Amino acid sequence: MPETPPAALSRDGHAPPETPPESPEARGTRRHRLFTPALVIGILITLGLLLLSLTTGQYDVFSEDGFWMFGITRVPRTIALVLAGASMAMCGLIMQLLTQNRFVEPTTTGTTEWAGLGLILVLWLFPGASMLARTGGAVTMAFIGTVIFFLFLQRVTLKSSLIVPIIGIMLGAVVSSFTTYIALMTDHLQTLGIWFAGSFTRVVEGRYELMFLVLVVTILVFITADQFTVAGLGKDMATNVGLNYTAVLFMGTAMVAVATGVTATVVGTLPFLGLVVPNIVSLFRGDDLRSNLPWVALLGIATVTVCDLIGRTIRAPFEIPVGLVLGLVGAVVFVGLLLRQRRKGGLLT
Repeated sequence: MPETPPAALSRDGHAPPETPPESPEARGTRRHRLFTPALVIGILITLGLLLLSLTTGQYDVFSEDGFWMFGITRVPRTIALVLAGASMAMCGLIMQLLTQNRFVEPTTTGTTEWAGLGLILVLWLFPGASMLARTGGAVTMAFIGTVIFFLFLQRVTLKSSLIVPIIGIMLGAVVSSFTTYIALMTDHLQTLGIWFAGSFTRVVEGRYELMFLVLVVTILVFITADQFTVAGLGKDMATNVGLNYTAVLFMGTAMVAVATGVTATVVGTLPFLGLVVPNIVSLFRGDDLRSNLPWVALLGIATVTVCDLIGRTIRAPFEIPVGLVLGLVGAVVFVGLLLRQRRKGGLLT
């Protein structure tokens, strides 16, 4: 009988039991654990909300030219709801991982304010700029602003759960003041007000196609989820396991900038979405990023759709901007989360 190598012996001097190989059935179960019955129910509920969005409105789609209006208004609006809700919720999740802080998302780091600055600068310097040029300006400034936030954050020694978003809100307030000044001096204050409100009213055929860029961001988030999970452990830990932390940070910043810039140009600001949605999902499902991503996307879509439906029906035929409804709902839900965590013995960290 051959002698067992010393390296293979356990502490009591016996050979450890051989670990059986993972069966194909077990591998298939692990690979498809995302598609649970609960997720299927969530998908059906979300599809029901989207169908309700398609059928809600003041225009009679069964009239003579109703189908034509249906194609150029309600279909683009519903597609924009899906893309904006999923992408902005995922952006919040990415930023929370990269900063290791659950209070962080594009509206609490100043990213949306930087996107607004880029939009106003393009309108000021190039009054006849196309939608693509405006989007390019918003994305560029959103990227620059997010990089500045991360650089500023690295020089802050005290990084409690509340200090980090306070820094972002402070930087965003400064940028917002500068943006308002430029808008006031260039007669674009009304445009800025519409942008801050956030509304899907202007989303029609020919004005929403750039939103498909955020679909690319959403797909990339699913592909690179494991890298963001490792980066969420911290720079030292991520570097020790061989991850290029700087590259992942740059990639995440670029994704957030693209999604925020495009959404800001086409729709406007969607406050609290990236803050509330990931926290609610983590509250009920834990912090498994890979399995939480579909839930974050679905809940983001459902949240934006419900808020949009409220805004379209509460004072019909007039519309309340979805940003106002989302801000109110998001603030109430977030305060509820804080109170719940306080009763359990601590705040979100």
